[in-house]
Amino acid sequence: MSILPKVAVVGYPNVGKSTLLNRLTGRREAVVHSEAGVTRDRKELRVEWTGRAFTMIDTGGVDTADRRQMARQVRAQVETAIKEAVLVLLVVDGLTGIGPGDEDLAQIVRRSKCPAILVANKIDDFNRVDLIHEFHALGMGEPVPVSALHGTGSGDLLDIIIGRLEETGALDGAEEREEIRVAFAGRPNAGKSSMLNRLLGEERVIVSSEPGTTRDAIDTVVEAQGEHFRFVDTAGLRRPGKLSDDVEYYSRVRALAALEKAQVALILVDCTVGLTDYDLTILDEAMKRNCATAILLNKWDLQKIDLEDLKWKLGRKTTLKPPFLAVSALTGRGVGDILPLIRHLHELYTSHLPTRELNKFLQEIKTAHSPPIVRGRQLKMYYISQPATSPPRIVIQVNNKGLITKPYATYLENVMRERFDYYGCPLVIQFKGKRS
Repeated sequence: MSILPKVAVVGYPNVGKSTLLNRLTGRREAVVHSEAGVTRDRKELRVEWTGRAFTMIDTGGVDTADRRQMARQVRAQVETAIKEAVLVLLVVDGLTGIGPGDEDLAQIVRRSKCPAILVANKIDDFNRVDLIHEFHALGMGEPVPVSALHGTGSGDLLDIIIGRLEETGALDGAEEREEIRVAFAGRPNAGKSSMLNRLLGEERVIVSSEPGTTRDAIDTVVEAQGEHFRFVDTAGLRRPGKLSDDVEYYSRVRALAALEKAQVALILVDCTVGLTDYDLTILDEAMKRNCATAILLNKWDLQKIDLEDLKWKLGRKTTLKPPFLAVSALTGRGVGDILPLIRHLHELYTSHLPTRELNKFLQEIKTAHSPPIVRGRQLKMYYISQPATSPPRIVIQVNNKGLITKPYATYLENVMRERFDYYGCPLVIQFKGKRS
């Protein structure tokens, strides 16, 4: 877990907060689009500069004049981010000048009593730096001119942030700890955000009946029972052919990237719809990215799935044999079993089997089911070991890799999963010939 000081990035819609965050992190972590309001939830990302690290919180644009429910929810997320932060960056559009929204946000930040830095973005030409002087009227101190798009002034801004954090003592004792990385994935409206909020016991991500409310992969770092977790709420995965615009395309890219980084993936299935072929495709995406995987059957209070039929479908489609859990984000049913399930999958993911135990298992396998004979030659398996974890990688020394048949390899995987309880955990089995 990152026990690092938090810096919240706030501002009016479309002033370039996400672009600035991508620039300061040095990675394209936040979805950026010309459409206003793409960012809705607060997203935490690690930033390192001159050997010091801190966490930046990207937030949705706040328009206090917008009375719609989504706008109110975004504002609530921003206010929470300010409360959690030790420093606030108020980002304004340096080209358009002060707007009513900037004045309202400046007042919110001043009321919070949190130290703040005023950032005038979109100053692409520093010959026009005089444009920033009118922002003194916001009462937020000296504006810092930057161009998030071109990177101009970003190093100076990072120097100022580190300096302010050092002045307040926020970096004293800051440290990073190991964390279990968990991604929530599934089709739109399966209840991923609701489930994460229920698990955390707070409105951490925005929930709406409108499919596609979550547009980015939203990181949340928490401590529970002495362990540290990074939960990532991802955008609903649609079929590539059904993506309606660039935002949905980049949301899909971010969701798949979140699976790439995760150790454990929880695939949410909407029980009112049932287990669909595309749910199995999402499960396959998690498997390809070597995630330990489980299925959460959400909305169990509204509709119960035939579990025997579910087992049959999973058995036909995947050798991973993921565990599944009946849950309800609405009532809380089964939610208390999610963390133990995550811990179990993570233990499998990082486990190391003793070489002696593995070779005893290999002898039993050869006795129970003789290796195949191909073109008059029999496969011989000499030795087995596990050289790596996360995910577990098993290497078997054989006389000739060309004698391995797919049915026998599948048999070995299935028996190994049953023997060592590797259900839901990716298992990489490699065969190494004498000459290789």
